Amino acid sequence: MRITDTAAIVTGGASGLGAATAQALAAKGARVFAVDLAAAIGKAPQVSGVTYVEADVTDPEQVASAVDQAASTGVPLRVVVNCAGIGPSARILSKRGRHDLDLFRKVVEINLVGTFNVLTLAAEAIAKTDPLADDARGVVINTASVAAFDGQIGQVAYSASKGGVVGLTLPAARDLASQGIRVVTIAPGIIDTPMLATISEEFRAGLAAGVPFPKRLGRPDEYAQLAVDIVEHDYLNGEVIRLDGALRMAPR
Repeated sequence: MRITDTAAIVTGGASGLGAATAQALAAKGARVFAVDLAAAIGKAPQVSGVTYVEADVTDPEQVASAVDQAASTGVPLRVVVNCAGIGPSARILSKRGRHDLDLFRKVVEINLVGTFNVLTLAAEAIAKTDPLADDARGVVINTASVAAFDGQIGQVAYSASKGGVVGLTLPAARDLASQGIRVVTIAPGIIDTPMLATISEEFRAGLAAGVPFPKRLGRPDEYAQLAVDIVEHDYLNGEVIRLDGALRMAPR
C-alpha cells in the first residue's frame, strides 16, 4: 500500500516512537494527525505534514473526534499507529505494601483499552474508504513490548497490558479481514526514548550491554522505519514483530 496521499493517525505522536513515526509517514507523503495530550503537544516540534490533535486515547468521544478530523481531509484514512502508553513500575508486594490496584487499572486502561479504543474507532472509518488492490483498505499497527514475553520484576501491570495487545493482534486481524484492514503489532525492546532520558550514562551502558547485537539501545527512527515497512508490505498481517536486537530480558 502506498503511503502518499493518504491520511494517518499516530497516537502518542508528540514524542518518542510516535513522533518519529509521524515524521516518517509525513516524509512519505501522508497527512499525519499526531494524537497526544496537551502537555506533550506543547513540547512537540513543528513538522511539515503533521497536525497535532489533543485527545486522550481512553476517551471514546475525543478519539472519535480525532478520527473524524483525519477522515475529513479529502484523502482516505488508511494508516493508524498506536504508540501512546505508560510504563510505571511496581511490585505486587514490596516494603511499601501491595501493588496499588488503581495504578494497575490505569496502566491497562491506557495501554490496552486505549489501543482497542483507537483501533475500533479508526477501523470503522477506514472500512468506509474505497478498496485498493486485493480489496485492501488500510492497516492498524499497535505497540506492545518485549515485556509482554519477558516481563521483569516490577512490570506486572505493564507486562499484562502489553500482553493484552499481543493477544488481540491475531483475532483483530481476523475480525477486520473482511473489511480489508490489516492488524500488526511491533514489540520493541529497549528504545532510546524520552522515558530513558533521566537515567545515567552508566545505567544506559548496562542496558545496551545486555543486547546481543547490535550492542546498543534501539532508536525511535528504527521503530518508525519498521512501521513504514509494515504499511507498505501488504502481506504482513496478524503478526507480532519483535524489534529488540535478539534481547531476552532477565528477571531484573
